[in-house]
Amino acid sequence: MRSSGRLASGVYFAVIGSGPPLVFAHGLGGNHLSWWQQVAHFARSHTCVIFAHRGFPPSSPVPGSTAPDAYADDLSALIEHLGLKDVTLVGQSMGGWTCLDYALRQPANVRALVMACTSGAVDFSRLQDPEVDQWLRAAPGALAELERRGIQPAGGERMAREQPALAHLYWQISEMAPAAFRAQVRKRIVELRVRPPALLAGLPMPALFITGDEDWVFPPAAGPALARRAPHGRAVRVPAAGHSVYFERAAQFNELVGSVL
Repeated sequence: MRSSGRLASGVYFAVIGSGPPLVFAHGLGGNHLSWWQQVAHFARSHTCVIFAHRGFPPSSPVPGSTAPDAYADDLSALIEHLGLKDVTLVGQSMGGWTCLDYALRQPANVRALVMACTSGAVDFSRLQDPEVDQWLRAAPGALAELERRGIQPAGGERMAREQPALAHLYWQISEMAPAAFRAQVRKRIVELRVRPPALLAGLPMPALFITGDEDWVFPPAAGPALARRAPHGRAVRVPAAGHSVYFERAAQFNELVGSVL
């Protein structure tokens, strides 16, 4: 099965495959195309739902300063529109804001939650974890060095060096959304990242936190620290991977997602 459409809000979506529903929410550097390696793997056994967050092409343009406030509402509308039940949600980076918020609002309709390199709206600086605190001190300098070298931070140095074609594809997908819009969205999601880690105690479903050990966008140690606060939390740190484990180490990422299905 393969179909596509738009919600009344202008959000573009596509549905590929058949079986239990598996919904993917992309990050700031992506859109619905970002999940090509996951859709090819899971569509044989699952209904894969991909979408572009509002404002990210081909969804209709909206101001980036307010777009994130409606992300969870858009996901709810999409799930209702498609009549999905017992969904597994996979949120990458910015998509974690979307998926976590929905999971907290509608826990009875979420079979499992995968948070990839993200804490969503939970403020990870409040985890009181020494390794996270050390990362917070080192990250600004590391990010500045990546940008000086012309490396996409969400792709990371290793992907640029070892898989340059993949890194180039990441850049191409990212640049489909205007840079000014992405900057506005980035500013807004940071403003929204103020909720306490204790919030995760309200997740009754299995919650898998995946992080890349070489990530300078999100602290790798935050995954285990967050997982400890979810009743059925589990964390995996992927070696030799940056912020986009799903893109850079797709086979391992897919295996991890498969473990919660």
